Amino acid sequence: MLFGLDGIEIGLIIVFLCLFGGILSGFPVAFAIGGSAIISFGIIASLDSAGLLIHQAVDTTSQAYGALIAQGLHPDAISVFRYPDLPRYDTPLFPQGWEVALDRNISFIVNRINERVLAGQSIETLLAVLMFVLMGITLERSKIANDLLTTMARVFGPLPGGLAVSVVVVGTFLAASTGIVGATVVTMGLLSLPTMLRNRYSPELATGVIAASGTLGQIIPPSIVIVLLGTLAGDLYSAAQEQRAQLAGCSDALTYLGEAAVVSVGTLFQAAVLPGMMLAGLYAAYAFGFALFNPSKAPPVVVEGSAGNPVTRGEALTWFLGAPSALIGGAVLAGYLGLVGSQDITVSSFTDSTEAASLRTNVSEQCKVSMIALHGQEKWDTALEQQKAIDAAGGGVETRQRSPEEIEALRLERIASAPPISTKLAIGFVLLGIVLSLARGIAPNASPLPLAIGAVGVTLGLATDAVFLSAAASPGAVFLLLAIPVGMALYGCRAAAARLGQNDLLRVVFPPLVLIVAVLGSILGGITNPTPAAALGAGGALMLAAYRKLREEDRTGKAIILAAFAIVVMILVGTNFDLRINRAGVPLEDWIAFFVAQGTYHFAMFGILYSCWVLLRTGVLAPVVRETAKVTAMVFAILIGSQLLNLVVISFGGEHYIQQFLRSFDNEFKVFLIVMLVLFVLGFVLDFLEIIYIVIPIVGPVIYGGTFDPKWVTIMIAVNLQTSFLTPPFGFALFYLRGVAPKEVTTMHIYRGVAPFVVIQVVGLGILWLFPQIVTIVPNLLPN
Repeated sequence: MLFGLDGIEIGLIIVFLCLFGGILSGFPVAFAIGGSAIISFGIIASLDSAGLLIHQAVDTTSQAYGALIAQGLHPDAISVFRYPDLPRYDTPLFPQGWEVALDRNISFIVNRINERVLAGQSIETLLAVLMFVLMGITLERSKIANDLLTTMARVFGPLPGGLAVSVVVVGTFLAASTGIVGATVVTMGLLSLPTMLRNRYSPELATGVIAASGTLGQIIPPSIVIVLLGTLAGDLYSAAQEQRAQLAGCSDALTYLGEAAVVSVGTLFQAAVLPGMMLAGLYAAYAFGFALFNPSKAPPVVVEGSAGNPVTRGEALTWFLGAPSALIGGAVLAGYLGLVGSQDITVSSFTDSTEAASLRTNVSEQCKVSMIALHGQEKWDTALEQQKAIDAAGGGVETRQRSPEEIEALRLERIASAPPISTKLAIGFVLLGIVLSLARGIAPNASPLPLAIGAVGVTLGLATDAVFLSAAASPGAVFLLLAIPVGMALYGCRAAAARLGQNDLLRVVFPPLVLIVAVLGSILGGITNPTPAAALGAGGALMLAAYRKLREEDRTGKAIILAAFAIVVMILVGTNFDLRINRAGVPLEDWIAFFVAQGTYHFAMFGILYSCWVLLRTGVLAPVVRETAKVTAMVFAILIGSQLLNLVVISFGGEHYIQQFLRSFDNEFKVFLIVMLVLFVLGFVLDFLEIIYIVIPIVGPVIYGGTFDPKWVTIMIAVNLQTSFLTPPFGFALFYLRGVAPKEVTTMHIYRGVAPFVVIQVVGLGILWLFPQIVTIVPNLLPN
């Protein structure tokens, strides 16, 4: 063996050195990865042909190996790492020659590109990357960060370290609205760094907080990292659990786990909300603590400007805290009392599916032992009792079509038990009430009459729903009875919007906040998957940017506002009426709803096209499209190059060798810790895209094949990858900031500044390790 190392180990070293050299060469990363794959394969093939690379494989014909198989061990569980005394024999890395391996690689790369880039199941999810990038770049070009930084500086500036805290707040906000790390770091570096230095802030704190806050877009949804990780995690988790089930002696993962092995990008978005907020809170806490202990390096700053009309403390507590809390608390209490809830009275035409026990019990003895070890004896005994009861009843209730009488009886039963107020209407009216309350607090001295009319409309709407509208009411009847209350509420909200616009903070925050709520709310609420939500966000960002441009030119933006309302109306009509006009016996109200939906759809498209024309005329659309194409092309090019590099590693057994090494540890916590340490170290030299597409497919079958929650595993990886933007010497956030920092800020200032935030990242990982509920609580509460 060359240098006393196994041939596969040398092959892995060659691949890593070629990859590292390719990245340092200065070529575009995608070409560097693909080129390093070709070069490394050529070197390995040459050394293998010369007989210099020898792999010591386990002799599967030996008595020792046969004895392990006789003990019931699966062949995949036997390796030289776990059983080093097994007889072995020497074999070349490419037993059939490098020509066969090359031909196989070419076939695989064509198939993988077809599956993962051109026409695979993950393509729809990857389209969300394009939409989120377009959304982020459009919002960045609309100069939303300028207004946010100025406004947040007025709010937090008077506090110790207030400017640093304001940068964290803006970074969090931009992360949820753009998710583009480079754009966020550059924008905040240009706008806030000179201001912080001018106000005698420490260069280390200023640069560190800007770089760290800019990377929050990697974890706070909508995050491109989570989209890319999610497309891999779903496949890796399902495949790994299938293999785990087979190793346990079970036929499939559903039998072994008792549930389907599925994880989606939408669920990962839900899981990432609290960890992202936690990291932002840790950043702000460090900035505030630094200012308390070093007041001369982060002094309070009073920024000139007005945040609106003067408001007394009592008025602020009443209208900003008391009234909204009462509305939300009242709605929650009504839900607990059964006054508010779902009024869905839909009855399936078929009975429930065949009864089944909580676990499958007709399994092999080996699978039974494994399932008891996984689920516990009590759950297994419960499943046995359930199965006995099902068998005694004749083997369960088969699915059958219900008769019209049964459907009508069940429908009447649901109508009788439905709560008096619909959840959807309650949420809508509560939101309108909060808007009215905030508007009253903004301008307490203004005439209360319009807001009072709106409040009466909200009250009247809830009362109408409770008294006059039953769960069986048709959408048309609901519309007619609620037209007047909703009109009164909207009249009040129109006046409220004008008053809210007088407040700098709300005027700046509200428009992008609505877009964030629309995008993330539809994903986190389980209404839709990330791709349509990303399309909604991209269209909304175009309209928002165009409206801002029109306002800068002192031109009206009513067409865009009306188009935004058209989108809302279109969504409401589509979710409340049956628009399938090709069915038999379409009622009049559905025909009216269909034409309303068609009209609002076309007007919304007109609004988006008009917004594109405004942005094109003002010179914004062209660079937005160009930057979106560049970023998206880079992501897909790296995806293709990394697939080629992965296939090179697979061709000489490197992937299997690494997985066997990791599986040789009996403690899966130790395995996951090793992987996390490797990812952390690789973050010093590799970008997150290379790590996702090159490293995760290799180690994923191991870390996703244990008992850990896949959501927790994925979020831990995402937080770890976030550090790759901060860790010297190749942290991209450091390069972005170095490019826009003034001359008096040195590279060492930036390195020293990010060091505490890298430590905070590690502390955050430790918190998530000790308290995994931070990741899992939101997905468990929300629909998936």
